[in-house]
Amino acid sequence: MTGPAADLATLQDATDQFLAALEALDDGDVAAPSHLPGWTRGHVLAHLARNADALDNVLHGRPMYASEAARNGDIERDAHRPAAVHRADVRDSAARLARTAARLTGTDWQVTVTLRNGVTDSLDSIPFRRLTEIELHHIDLGIGRTVADLPGAFLDRSLDSLARRFAGHPALPPLELRAEDGRHWRTGGESGEDDGNGDRQVVAGTPASLVGWLTGRTSGSGLTTAGSLPAPPPL
Repeated sequence: MTGPAADLATLQDATDQFLAALEALDDGDVAAPSHLPGWTRGHVLAHLARNADALDNVLHGRPMYASEAARNGDIERDAHRPAAVHRADVRDSAARLARTAARLTGTDWQVTVTLRNGVTDSLDSIPFRRLTEIELHHIDLGIGRTVADLPGAFLDRSLDSLARRFAGHPALPPLELRAEDGRHWRTGGESGEDDGNGDRQVVAGTPASLVGWLTGRTSGSGLTTAGSLPAPPPL
């Protein structure tokens, strides 16, 4: 099994693990701060539920969100609910998304769609985008999961995706990311080219350490580089 079908199966497994972890949370736990500045765990859970609905909109050919203000307002509205309501909402919204995705076949997945902030991509990117939301926000809840727990296949795809995303980003110097097994990715730089000396700053470490740093989930611990480690822009 390959392509969207494989991604959807992986997404379902990650969602099931996430929902199982939520069973241990009570109302006080949900109201406590998450690892994301200014957000409680309830904000994270509200965001994940509304993100599932937003991606379901995309699969139906509708705008992802009515507006940025509406997106933020929905998260704030739903953030302060009891733990049981959050669990049901995350579960039910994920199930709606899965049902819609299961109806798509073949060339349906090749349509180009517009996502948040004007980003465009093919529809077959949606399952992995949702997987990224689940995996990273599971860490953000602060309930024991860390970047070290992320599956290797997810880390590898994330490095490919993040390198493309930050290629040419003006907030980063020209970078070469190096994993311990010898793989490398080029990213950063004003135009994605080498700087005036033909050099790139090398940042080396495990895939987990690289993904943790690039996604803002770690400070860059476990990485080695010459000079200061740059701060990646927000996702």
